[in-house]
Amino acid sequence: MSNPDRSWPASEIDAGILERMIEARRHLHRNPELSNREAGTQSYLREMLAGQGIENIRDVAGYGLAVDIVGTGRPSNRKIAIRADIDALPIEEESGVDFASVNPGVMHACGHDAHAAMGFAVATHLHRMRESFGGTVRLIFQPAEEDEPSGGKRVVAEGLLDDVDAALCVHVDPYTPSGKVAVGSGPYTLACDTFDVLVTGSAAHAAKPYEGIDALTAACSMVGELQKIVSRETDPYDPLVVSVTAINGGNAYNVTAGKVALKGTIRSGNDATRERAWRRLREVLDGLAASHGAKVKVDIHRGEPGVVNDAEMAELVLAGAKASIGAENALNMPGWSIADDFAYYSEKIPSVYFRLGIRNEEAGSVYPLHHARFRVDEAALKNGVLTLVSAATLFLAGQR
Repeated sequence: MSNPDRSWPASEIDAGILERMIEARRHLHRNPELSNREAGTQSYLREMLAGQGIENIRDVAGYGLAVDIVGTGRPSNRKIAIRADIDALPIEEESGVDFASVNPGVMHACGHDAHAAMGFAVATHLHRMRESFGGTVRLIFQPAEEDEPSGGKRVVAEGLLDDVDAALCVHVDPYTPSGKVAVGSGPYTLACDTFDVLVTGSAAHAAKPYEGIDALTAACSMVGELQKIVSRETDPYDPLVVSVTAINGGNAYNVTAGKVALKGTIRSGNDATRERAWRRLREVLDGLAASHGAKVKVDIHRGEPGVVNDAEMAELVLAGAKASIGAENALNMPGWSIADDFAYYSEKIPSVYFRLGIRNEEAGSVYPLHHARFRVDEAALKNGVLTLVSAATLFLAGQR
């Protein structure tokens, strides 16, 4: 790869664009919408983009948007996509920010408001600078990353990547120092599956539990035993997480539970481990139910695969970050255990998923993703925009 030229469009971002980016981020944070319900978000982003003179904005994947920014300055037949997810989570916000959610029980606790705002800034900057590069950048403002039906899967099904050569996306990272970019090649997120379990016993008077089969006792034993699939059956260098995330059963002080429902998630790093985890989950639950004299019904739902970063695309991001925000802010780091439906992009075309550090104690940005007190250090977002622009334009120029 040749040395990037710092005179590329990534060298400076107009202060006005950055101001509008923060404005957009705060509006979206204040008005979060759940997966496959992002009508207001879609309308707002369309209005913001159109206000910058950007045309041919089209609806995609339900409540998503796509827009092509076509460079006119240099010959290039290349096309690259940039994904920005836009949906929020069913969490009651406790962040304490002035622009907290006004939608009860819904919060941007994963930073998708920041992703969408950075996507807006990238589109606006490239639109203004289109005479300085060639090729096409397709911004995809994707709905439904957090829940099914998956927006990423729908983007692929609708053919939005059929004429695209490669794809980029960024995710804010509360574990990495603010403003630094982290990326690596190979597997970068875990596959994500979910499960529902129904334990059926028979209710009895709480003073005479021996006259029934306590489904709650059986379910509690299941929660503990499932953890041994990871702690006692899996190589610690083979990524696997099994988490029970909800339990519901019983409704009285003096009656044992006749039915109890559990739900949870399985995160895995490869197909063999994924299949083994499915099999062992069923075997453990069947065995425990039998030992309690109960019955169990297990439903496992296949979710997105893991993101796999193309090696050359990962190098491109590092080169773009070094050129635009400095080598000291470009980190070669392994992946993390979250899941992301950008995996469907990486199955289709060479892709790279990188992380933008937002950890800043002074800004209160220290809480993990999906936490009610999650915050984003907005000062970091400029570096995300610069890296996206630099990497995209380097790709279009054939420097991959």
